[in-house]
Amino acid sequence: MERRIPLPERMRPRSLEEYVGQEHLLGSGSLLGSMIATGNISSFILWGPPGVGKTTLARIIANKTERPFYTLSAVSSGVKEVREVIQKSKESGLFVPKTPILFIDEIHRFNKAQQDALLGAVEEGTFILIGATTENPSFEVISPLLSRCQVFVLKELSAENLESLLQRALTQDSFLKELHIEVKERDALLGYAGGDGRKLLNILDTLTADLSPTQSLVITNQLVKSKLKDNTALYDKNGEQHYDIISAFIKSIRGSDPNGAVYWLARMIKGGEDPLFIARRMVISAAEDIGLANPNALLLAEACFEAVHKIGMPEGRIPLSETAIYLATSAKSNSAYMAIDEALAAVEESHDLSVPLHLRNAPTKLMKQLGYGKEYKYAHSFEGNFVDQEYLPDSLSGKTFYQPGNNAKEAQIRQNLAKKWKKYNY
Repeated sequence: MERRIPLPERMRPRSLEEYVGQEHLLGSGSLLGSMIATGNISSFILWGPPGVGKTTLARIIANKTERPFYTLSAVSSGVKEVREVIQKSKESGLFVPKTPILFIDEIHRFNKAQQDALLGAVEEGTFILIGATTENPSFEVISPLLSRCQVFVLKELSAENLESLLQRALTQDSFLKELHIEVKERDALLGYAGGDGRKLLNILDTLTADLSPTQSLVITNQLVKSKLKDNTALYDKNGEQHYDIISAFIKSIRGSDPNGAVYWLARMIKGGEDPLFIARRMVISAAEDIGLANPNALLLAEACFEAVHKIGMPEGRIPLSETAIYLATSAKSNSAYMAIDEALAAVEESHDLSVPLHLRNAPTKLMKQLGYGKEYKYAHSFEGNFVDQEYLPDSLSGKTFYQPGNNAKEAQIRQNLAKKWKKYNY
C-alpha cells in the first residue's frame, strides 16, 4: 500500500532536521530561524520556485510550534472557504491557547476580493497567515496584505541539496532501500531536476516504478534521458520565469554575448513561449540597445517578426536565432532611447511650451497676418540643405537631448552635427 503513495510524499520531511536546503533562511541568527525557535510566529509569505519546500516548511513550523494548522489551495478555494476558516479559527481560540496557522498554497491566485477577505483576520490576529507563491508577491499580493507579512525568498535547491535528498530516499524509503540501486551517473538526474526536489524524487519514482523488491538498477545519464525523453524544460509562460528568462535573453543581447542569447532563446522555445513575443522583444532591443550604431538591426528584427509570423514554428526558430546572434554581435548604442527619455523629462518639467512663430503652420490669411511661419528658413534653399535657425522653444534653446554613442556610425554623426551646430557643443 505504501508503494502507491508518490515518493515525494513518502519522503516529505517531518522536522527541521530532515529538511533540506534554505540554509540562508533557517541558519543561526536568521529571522525565520529565530521565529521558529522562539515560537513567536508572525504572518509571512514564502516565495520561491516549485519543489523547494514551501509547503513542507509551513507544516514543520506548525508542528514545531504546536499550533492548529488549516490549509487552503488558492486554486480551489474562494471567499466562502476563507470565511469558514476564519470562523473555525475564532471558535478554536476559545479552547486552544495558541493562534492557529492558515497556510494558503499559490496565494498569488487569489484575486483582490479573496485577499481582502484575509486582511481583517490577519490584522485582528485571528490566525497567522503563511502564504506560498511561485510569483513575485510585489505584483500578485495586494499592498495592505503584503505590508503585514514578512516575505522570505526560497532558492532553488543546490546540487548538494539534491544529492542529500537522493541519498536519503535511497537509504530511508522503505521500498527503495530493498532494491539494489547504483547511481553510476548523476548529471542527467540532477539536470532534469533543475533545483526542484519534488521533481528529483518523481524522476527517481519513475525510474524504479516497474521494479520489484530485491531487483537491481544502475542509473546512468542515458537511462534518465530515455525515460524522460518527452520532458519539457521548466518554464511558466504566464509566470515570473517568463519575465526572468526574457530579461536574461535581452541582457545577453545588450551585453554582446551571442552564446547567452541563443541559450535563453532555446529555453524559451523549448518551454513553448510565443515566438512572436520573442520577436517583438528583439524589435525593441534593436531600437533600444543597437539603435543608431547599426540602423540595419531594426530592419532585420522587423523582418524576423514577419518571417516568424508567416512560417511559424519549428522553422521560425532559425530566423529567431539568426536575429538574436546578429543583435548580440552588433555595435551597441542606446542614444535614441536616452534622447527620447531626456526629451520626455523636459516636456514633463516645462509642460506645453509654445511653438515658435516661425515654425508654425500658416494655412489661413489671419495666421499669416499674425506672423505664423514668418522668417522660417526653408533648409533646401540653402547650400548643403542646411541653415542655422532655432527649432526649440526659446526657454530650451541650446538644450541637448541626443548625445551620439561611442561607435563608428555615430562618430560620423557627431562630426557632422559639430560642423552644423555650434550651440549644441557636439
